Amino acid sequence: MKIVHERINNMRGNLITVTAKDAVLGELAKIEKKDGTTTLSSVLRFDGDQATLQVFGGTRGINTGDKVIFLKKEMTAVYGDQLLGRRLNGAGEPIDGGAQISGEEITIGNPSFNPARRIVPKEMVRTNIPMIDVFNCLVKSQKIPIFSVAGEPYNQLLMRIANQTDADIVIIGGMGLTFDNYQAFIENAEESGTLNRTIMFAHRATDPIVECVLVPDMALACAERFAMQDKNVLVLLTDMTAFADALKEISITMDQIPSNRGYPGSLYSDLASRYEKAVDIQDSGSITLIAVTTMPGDDVTHPIPDNTGYITEGQFYLHDGRIDPFGSLSRLKQQVIGKVTREDHGDLANNMIRLYADSKKAKERQAMGFKLSKWDEKLLSYSELFEDKMMNLEVNLPIDEALDFGWQILSECFGQDEVGIKQKLVDAYWPTNKGANG
Repeated sequence: MKIVHERINNMRGNLITVTAKDAVLGELAKIEKKDGTTTLSSVLRFDGDQATLQVFGGTRGINTGDKVIFLKKEMTAVYGDQLLGRRLNGAGEPIDGGAQISGEEITIGNPSFNPARRIVPKEMVRTNIPMIDVFNCLVKSQKIPIFSVAGEPYNQLLMRIANQTDADIVIIGGMGLTFDNYQAFIENAEESGTLNRTIMFAHRATDPIVECVLVPDMALACAERFAMQDKNVLVLLTDMTAFADALKEISITMDQIPSNRGYPGSLYSDLASRYEKAVDIQDSGSITLIAVTTMPGDDVTHPIPDNTGYITEGQFYLHDGRIDPFGSLSRLKQQVIGKVTREDHGDLANNMIRLYADSKKAKERQAMGFKLSKWDEKLLSYSELFEDKMMNLEVNLPIDEALDFGWQILSECFGQDEVGIKQKLVDAYWPTNKGANG
């Protein structure tokens, strides 16, 4: 039986308070306005018999005399094949001008998948981006952030991954998107021909802040159901800083005692409960999760990236329009390097990074006016090729071609005895069209 409350006691920001002894945490309530329109809200907390609800559409147009009807159910998402190719807001409502979506209603925000059915990750997710595939492999069911700053091309990187992944379904969760970024995701899916396997949940910068918090839960709830139907799902979230800032704003409105830099003390749990949805399910599908985290002031000690680093399995550090090899790490790459990829993969990647690190020192000597040795000059030539041919995010190469290309770069700058790679691998993979130093 639905319970109707005739009065709203208080309104602050996107929150309202009503006297409700019989409501439960997370329960949905419908607010009937005087003009006949309705909006949804959900129970956020209790203080005695006072229930605080967050209003999804914002409190504009609501007054204290409006009715609040508790619906005796929690927030749900609609699941089904009709989602493919569609765009929805944080409340799960279509925003693409299409028809309402019908399907199974599923509860959002459930606990992460049963550990007994999880299996050890051992399959590579191929992106055709050398700085990922060669140096920090993405592994199926991995949870990994892209650490960046505002203005870096992190959304463009997500689009490339979405276009080139072999995942069955791509679910994009956008939080705080500007109109340009929102439109760019749409145009990318249409132009790349991936629209029929893409689902987008979008919170735009002008939308109510409450819907920002719902986007990851909507995206991940649907991803779980697809994964249980033997689908490999790639979830791309941008930007988790907007998500954390939304939590911060709501907690301040609720007069909660702030923790580090004003963020709620539950920030770690709030992030972990979403990231831990990444899973490879035994005898079924998988969820791989990549999430952008923009770092205010490029500060990795900021609470959002700091907490994220304890939860996730590495990070891609996007800096100056490139994935920085020194700040990036995939803790699961050893599960696939040399096992599902070629035998030379590990040695080649490690030595290319070592030589690139040495080239940085050569650049410092050059900048300080020291006389350069022939070895320094080789390192500088190598650095230029490495940055242009491997670090450039426009480069699009399958893993085997990228490895061959790595050998080619080495052969153009160094002799076989200068690269520090096992002679057995050099004999097998050194290019026959040797460079000037070969």
